[in-house]
Amino acid sequence: MSRIFITGSTQGLGRNTAVELLDAGHDVVVHARNAERARSLTDLMDRGADVVVGDLSELTEVTKLADAVNRLGHMDAVIHNAGIIEGRALLPVNVIAPYVLTALIDRPDRLIYLSSGMHTGGHPDLSGIDWSGTRVTRTYSDTKLLVTALTFYVARIWPGVMANAVRPGWVPTRMGGPEATDDLRLGHVTQVWLATSDAPEAMVSGEYWFHQKILEPHPATRDAEFQEQLVDALAAHTGVLLH
Repeated sequence: MSRIFITGSTQGLGRNTAVELLDAGHDVVVHARNAERARSLTDLMDRGADVVVGDLSELTEVTKLADAVNRLGHMDAVIHNAGIIEGRALLPVNVIAPYVLTALIDRPDRLIYLSSGMHTGGHPDLSGIDWSGTRVTRTYSDTKLLVTALTFYVARIWPGVMANAVRPGWVPTRMGGPEATDDLRLGHVTQVWLATSDAPEAMVSGEYWFHQKILEPHPATRDAEFQEQLVDALAAHTGVLLH
């Protein structure tokens, strides 16, 4: 059985992912933004899940979160599930936190990053970005393009790690809203499969997935020069190197 860390696990896709992994007998580490939200994970803790706490919009808390995960031991897989759809913390939560956690958590065998079909409407432009979140300078679509590019950068520089991006679909979570048209029951299946399956079709890296099928992402996400520029910008802002 695998040991798997999932960010943003108190509700929605993250919680569904954790439940399915626990049902299958895996060791699971779940994450909550603060101690109050962690109380909603009591039922998963009763089933053996470990809980770590940290606000992904705060860089100092993200670094402490990485330390907490490392203290629990080596993770076989990390699922970067957490995300927000609007607000000043868009870049810190959707892009900076996955970057910093990737750099600081002891290297797992598998990495899964949640993208979105909306990433195709994002702009591959790094000029004028306020990474601090003081001002809103990018949209949700932009952040999902950036995290998809980060995924492919990791897949390229870490050939021993399987790193993939997943489009979960527009599902009726709190973030997706009640009018979402995709099946919530299918929204976490690909993440679980990529994190645990030994099937040959799952043992790949550097792909963009939707319901266990490979799709073609925005071409800019495959651009090595753009990936390098993105990672350089993130390193300059955070002081954390990914290598």
